[in-house]
Amino acid sequence: MKSIRSWSDLPHFDSEEDEAKYWSEHQLDARLMQSSMHRPDVRESTTITLRFDPRMLSRIKRIARRRYLNYQSMIKQWLSERMEEEMKD
Repeated sequence: MKSIRSWSDLPHFDSEEDEAKYWSEHQLDARLMQSSMHRPDVRESTTITLRFDPRMLSRIKRIARRRYLNYQSMIKQWLSERMEEEMKD
């Protein structure tokens, strides 16, 4: 299996089938994955309070458990993804 060592090595895929075939023969280098993970400094973190409807929070926690995630981390991930989308517009 071929290892991808740089993000620039990834081709543009015309279809999901092309992408699936590519990933069946390639994998990301562990160092690339490690370097790509954002590790926020604790000093960068600020605590806030959000109020949720109890049923909504239960649903969020259920989704997080299915994905083996902490629900707070999943909410932060969702917010981060949405911010990226908003910044593209």
